[in-house]
Order: sequence, then C-alpha cells, then structure tokens
Amino acid sequence: MTRIALFQSTTGIDPERNAEALVVAAGEATRGGAAMLFTPEMSNLLDKDSARARPKLRDESEDVVLAAACDAARENEIWIHVGSLGVLDDDKVANRSFVVDRTGRVRAHYDKMHLFDVDLPTGESWRESATYRAGEGAVVVTGTPVGNLGLTICYDLRFPMLFARLAEAETDVIAVPAAFTVPTGIAHWHTLLRARAIEAGLFVVAAAQVGRHEDGRSTFGHSLVVDPWGEVLLDMGDGQGVGFADIDLARISDVRSRIPALKHRRDIGEAARQ
Repeated sequence: MTRIALFQSTTGIDPERNAEALVVAAGEATRGGAAMLFTPEMSNLLDKDSARARPKLRDESEDVVLAAACDAARENEIWIHVGSLGVLDDDKVANRSFVVDRTGRVRAHYDKMHLFDVDLPTGESWRESATYRAGEGAVVVTGTPVGNLGLTICYDLRFPMLFARLAEAETDVIAVPAAFTVPTGIAHWHTLLRARAIEAGLFVVAAAQVGRHEDGRSTFGHSLVVDPWGEVLLDMGDGQGVGFADIDLARISDVRSRIPALKHRRDIGEAARQ
C-alpha cells in the first residue's frame, strides 16, 4: 500500500507565490505520510492574458516553481509530480510536466500532446495552439513510489488511445493534472476519468486546479484518484488544499484477472465503408 497526496490549488499570476504554495503543500504531504505529491496543470502560472503572462515565463532551467519543487522534494525526501509548467520552448511555450525524485533530481518530463482549441456554449474561447507547442510522444516513468507512472495533461484525457498505449507499456498509474473549465468539468470530468481507469485497468491520479483565479477564469476542481475498477478513492470537491489516498498496486492484477480486456485487444484497422 502506498500513500499519495494531491495538491488542489487556485494558481495565480505570480510564479513566486505559486512556488511558495507548492513548497507548503510538499511539507503537508510529507507530514501526512505520502511518498509522492501530485500537483495540477500549470502550477507555475495560470493567466489567460498572454501579454501579461509571457514576460514571466522562463526556460525550465530558470523556472522558480520547478526549482522550488526540486528543493522541496530533496528537503522532504518525497517524490513530486509537477503536473505541468508553462516553460519557454523556442518561439512557443511548452505545457510540460516533470517528475522529481526524492533527491530533487528531475527524472522525466512530458509535453502535452493534445491542445485545447474550442469555443464553448458559454462564450468561452480557448486556443492553446496559438501559444503552446504540442508534445510528440507518450512517456512512462519507471521506479516511482507508484510503480510505472504514465504522464498525460488535461485535454489528453479525451483521447483513449493515449491511455491504451500507456497501459500496453505496463503502466501502473496514469497522472492527469488538469485545469478543467467548470462547464466541461460538470459534464465530463468524473465520467472520463473513471472510463480511462476502467479501460486501461489501472489507477488514475488527477490533481486539478479549482475556484476563481486571478485572471478571471474558474476551474472545476474535484481532484480524483480512481482505481482500476472505476471506484473513486478520493474526490477533493471544490476546496483548496492537500488530499490523501492509499493505493494498492495489487488491485491492478486483481481487476485485470476478472476482465482481461487488454489481452483481448485486436488490431482493428480502418473501418470498412459499405
């Protein structure tokens, strides 16, 4: 049994303050007995005003939140999955997650593959591709306190083939850090996360942004931990803070022995038109 912690935050427009909040969360996670802390998407800066946000973005080697996460991991002897950070990548920005081990070393990173370009019925319009560069491949991190950890970010949740590939790579847990909008969160968040866990037959850990942010947006919250059977082990609702869940990786083989869907997958190919 492994105890993990999730940080549900209302990230603002000041990276220094966001770094301080992450450090506090790491200390609380450690005191609560967690071996690993998971934080939400865009843990360094959440600001839809690109003109205001851009001057605050840095290369990952200079990002204050990543530096603070590495220091906090080393000082607390805890692994930290930094859900994602906006970091400079040539002429665009990468929405990049980082896995930091208990010595403070960055063990892996992943760039969000699927970008959120939508117009919502509420009048909200999002064009991530105007600012962000999409990632190019799936990533699995081995040797973490939760076994093999698959990395995704937010909108990736809507693409089951990514989760299938991660499951086929013998992943035990898939992280889904997010900043889900309220309308899409109400409609789809719980359903999609439970479906991905059931389909892949593994644990899903989704640390989320929550509440009204400094830039005027509102995010859904409800950071979740879902087991391979689709049971919700943790739902943090709409409050800020650190939540805990205990996961037993033996649950994966138990569920897969009952419904061995991964073994039954076939190469379907293209659909035939008749």
